[in-house]
Amino acid sequence: MHNHDRRFVLKGAAAIAFTGAFGLADSAAAEPVARPDDDSVLLVIDVQNDFLPGGSLAVKEGDAIIPIINRLAPVFQNIILTQDWHPSGHVSFASSHPGKHPFDTIKLPYGEQVLWPDHCLQGSRGAQVSDLLQVPTAQLVIRKGYHKNLDSYSAFEEADHKTPTGLAGYLKQRGIRRVFCTGLATDFCVAWTAMDARKAGLITYVVEDATRGIDVNGSYAKAWDSMKKAGVQRIQSNDLMHT
Repeated sequence: MHNHDRRFVLKGAAAIAFTGAFGLADSAAAEPVARPDDDSVLLVIDVQNDFLPGGSLAVKEGDAIIPIINRLAPVFQNIILTQDWHPSGHVSFASSHPGKHPFDTIKLPYGEQVLWPDHCLQGSRGAQVSDLLQVPTAQLVIRKGYHKNLDSYSAFEEADHKTPTGLAGYLKQRGIRRVFCTGLATDFCVAWTAMDARKAGLITYVVEDATRGIDVNGSYAKAWDSMKKAGVQRIQSNDLMHT
């Protein structure tokens, strides 16, 4: 998928070159995993009904990550959820472009856009976070993709790479230095969020077994490669369960 190849490489390069507003050196991302404390946050990305089995844009085995996230949640003092939150007729929907089909790509003012089936419509059951997710201590929900003519994979900024969601400022004000990413899908919203976290100067981990990918035209492997180049660390949930 040429659009994502180019965009992943560009974002990866930007993340490596940019230490971010938090003032952390990129070399900090190489430090060993320590048990999460008050400087850490668990990001639970888009665990919504439309991305789970039976949903309009289901990720294969997407529901398998929910027990893992539930097991991780008590380890964290800080938890943030994200939600895709699209209006009807959103620019990323294939149905908004006559003659186009899901997974086609088109050129938009902010770049190339993969077209998706209608999903996560504002207020719909598909947009709801799964009832099986047990994270009652979550402190914030970041909604993204609610601008009709602009998509957003990342929880930090929208697809034009200049419209912020406010998450970076929130984390800075809270003194958060480390971000642990989980959720759906690995090769899209998780990867873009993780690379933007690095761009903001945060030490960033993706908990591999607490994510699942779509893998469109090799996007899964390409996303991991780009995340590695950006300084994102790949870990397993058991790495966080030690005492």
